[in-house]
Amino acid sequence: MTRDPMFSTYDSTCQIAQEIAEKIQQRNQYERNGESTTKLTVTIRALLQNLKEKIALLKDLLLRAVSTHQITQLEGDRRQNLLDDLVTRERLLLASFKNEGAEPDLIRSSLMTGGAKRGVPNPWLFEEPEETRGLGFDEIRQQQQKIIQEQDAGLDALSSIISRQKQMGQEIGNELEEQN
Repeated sequence: MTRDPMFSTYDSTCQIAQEIAEKIQQRNQYERNGESTTKLTVTIRALLQNLKEKIALLKDLLLRAVSTHQITQLEGDRRQNLLDDLVTRERLLLASFKNEGAEPDLIRSSLMTGGAKRGVPNPWLFEEPEETRGLGFDEIRQQQQKIIQEQDAGLDALSSIISRQKQMGQEIGNELEEQN
């Protein structure tokens, strides 16, 4: 089974977003210590541009998959939600990056409060579920794949039950017609 290119692009885009967040935090730390932040600023700008391009690619992949009916509408909606989360992350990271002239404590407090001033929750601050706490990316991905396989098996079973009920309904209809 070939892996959907959207998933590998999505994973690498999430990694870029995480790297940007770490670099911004590092840049802010350098500013507090009075160190030069020029290199980090250039790196962050390049990463933000890369993030923007990857998000655009994901939008194209999603549009193509939905328009050619490669995925169901439900899967399209799920992927759109993932994409919307990435766009929100990008906005928050860009806003955090552009606050380079502001006081570091103000930047930190706005990030840690989830951007309360902007009314947008910080996607980097969430309570990690007990099932995934302490697991790496690959372990979480394996856990998600297992859940998806279980859901697929459940859907297959449901499909066969519905198919059998349809067949029974048709047979009952035929029997009623015959009796009438």
